[in-house]
Amino acid sequence: MIKSKIEDNPSSEVIDKDFEPFILGIFCNWCTYTGCDQAGTSRMQRPANLRVMRVMCSGRVEPEMVIEALKRGADGVLIGACHIGDCHYVNGNHKTVRRMPVLVNLIEQYGFNPNRVWLRHISASEGAELTEIVKEYVKILKELGPNPLKNQKSR
Repeated sequence: MIKSKIEDNPSSEVIDKDFEPFILGIFCNWCTYTGCDQAGTSRMQRPANLRVMRVMCSGRVEPEMVIEALKRGADGVLIGACHIGDCHYVNGNHKTVRRMPVLVNLIEQYGFNPNRVWLRHISASEGAELTEIVKEYVKILKELGPNPLKNQKSR
């Protein structure tokens, strides 16, 4: 666990213009991962900032996974889920939606900006939407700056 509260305040730091955020995408196998694959086979250009981890259902994403990603230096975590009512496992995405306020509260308690974790509903046919979401997320993370734990590791 993180021993102390980390301050995630970009206004107190100098913004690095060369900063490229690292985004961990935790994607549901049946919708978001398939949409990501569809975007790739359609040769849609998306930022190279995203690394994808596939889970069978977004309902399997535990808060500990997100905290661990941030501890290891991810600048943002993008959780991809099926649209409500379209879950392959019936109600897994409902579980994810219910879990998000708890996760956001936990993230804030550790001192991270809640924008470091996003939940988006992306279906298998929405590769173009996924590409736009990633571009938007990169822009927001550039404004936030690097994960404060990256600076602590180098000290």
